Amino acid sequence: MDAILSDIPYRFNGNVMNHGLITNLPDGCCVEVPCMTDSHGINPCHVGALPPQLAALDRAHVAVQELAVQAVLEKDREAAYHAVCLCPITAAVVSLPKIREMFDRMWEAEKDLLKYFDPDHSGPVPETCAS
Repeated sequence: MDAILSDIPYRFNGNVMNHGLITNLPDGCCVEVPCMTDSHGINPCHVGALPPQLAALDRAHVAVQELAVQAVLEKDREAAYHAVCLCPITAAVVSLPKIREMFDRMWEAEKDLLKYFDPDHSGPVPETCAS
């Protein structure tokens, strides 16, 4: 904010939407790139292509995030489960049957916080705050 108000440039790494900034990642995903800020706002810098192995790893994480977003937008519990299955860290150490078991147990334990996904729920979704 100081850079925007004072017009004194400030450089930082920021999370912005990818619109050709990292050329081998999907447009529209969130990426962290160098940014310059001044009175004209935040100006993300073009990075180009990442090394192929890093781009592949990032695309795997983007796929998980896309499924998680789909789960919320479509109120789709199975899309949330599929996102967990595709998480590279989870998939590396937990079998699919165990992921299903873990997911179902966690969903049940957190069901009061997941009323948004319940097709029979009507009215406002309860809000909670961390204490």
